[in-house]
Amino acid sequence: QLHVVESGGGLVQSGGSLRLSCTSSEFTLDDYTMGWIRQAPGKNREGVSCINKNSAGTHYADSVKGRFTISRDSADNTVYLQMKSLKPEDTAIYYCFVIFGPCGSYRIDDQYRGQGTQVTVSS
Repeated sequence: QLHVVESGGGLVQSGGSLRLSCTSSEFTLDDYTMGWIRQAPGKNREGVSCINKNSAGTHYADSVKGRFTISRDSADNTVYLQMKSLKPEDTAIYYCFVIFGPCGSYRIDDQYRGQGTQVTVSS
């Protein structure tokens, strides 16, 4: 099973920061390419960032480059998404997924979708 639990979202003003966390009690995240995908109301799902197995590489959507940083903590079996300079357009539910394929493909299996974590950025 490849279920994860996301946390760290909240309400923040434009320009603020948040750090999202993704962890699992079912599997070792280091063994998989992991990614963050967001879903905003009325918009298509968007692949935000991903990190290859063993942190061999990362990918960022153009909309978040320079503002978001993805990382792993092997000891805590956690993947983080540090978000800075947040904008109202970053408002969405953020989901963490195992990525099946190249990092930038954001190929996921919805059966492993968690509850996500809500990020709301006020202007």
